[in-house]
Amino acid sequence: MLGRITSVKDQIRPSERKLADFVLSHPGEVINLSMAEVARRSEVSEPTVARFCSALGCKGFREFKIKLAQDIAGGMPFLDQDVLPDDGASGIAGKVFDRTINTLIGVRNNLSASMLDKAADILASARRIEFYGSGNSGTIAEDVQRRFFRLGMPTVAYSDPHVYFISSLSLAPGDAVVAVSNSGRTRDILDSVQNALTVGADVVALTRSDSPLARLATVSLLTDVAEEYDVYSPLTSRISHLVLGDALSICVALRKGRTLHERVERSKALLKENGGLRD
Repeated sequence: MLGRITSVKDQIRPSERKLADFVLSHPGEVINLSMAEVARRSEVSEPTVARFCSALGCKGFREFKIKLAQDIAGGMPFLDQDVLPDDGASGIAGKVFDRTINTLIGVRNNLSASMLDKAADILASARRIEFYGSGNSGTIAEDVQRRFFRLGMPTVAYSDPHVYFISSLSLAPGDAVVAVSNSGRTRDILDSVQNALTVGADVVALTRSDSPLARLATVSLLTDVAEEYDVYSPLTSRISHLVLGDALSICVALRKGRTLHERVERSKALLKENGGLRD
């Protein structure tokens, strides 16, 4: 919940932003306050508190407090983790690790298990899987594709917009696309995803909620990460997407069952015969 508040803070009304700052600064206190007390302490109205909870995807103030308490119970109090130019090596490492861990906890707490199951079902039964991403998301798409490639599945990753635009038109029913985009607004990705859907392929998106890509895809696995582009800020969306890709590949591997296990064991045996496993 704390990660979600941070990710939406710049997109909500000024009065709600004021409330967000109060919650981020006093999360432990908020879970013990009534709505009226939170409104008074943060100097906003009770309707503002209600709108704020709704913007976070909660049905009401009670559900908001429950999710906030779960975040705090996870043992990761939210701290200002911005790296400063004069931080020492130890301080930099601590801030980067803490911020990344906090982000992953937020993504985990907001992940829909039913959507993960649905995405795994699509990919486990797919005849061919293509992975698309641009820029930083392109390298993530390639990394996730390698996980599936090692499972013996027909896969390919493209980071060139022209290539994946053309390739998406060659797909057919039974094929699938995994589209990676932190913003969910990259025009080349959206056009290619639309191509894939038009020819009957399914699309699994790793992206943020309330984005055009999330609305367009067959299934969306959401990572609402407030990405920073300052040179001193860790790109936590990258780690979130990689971990989601790992979880997805493991779910697919389990669906493949014994047949996949036997194939992987044969591959390992052949690799050992030819000089051992390589990184």
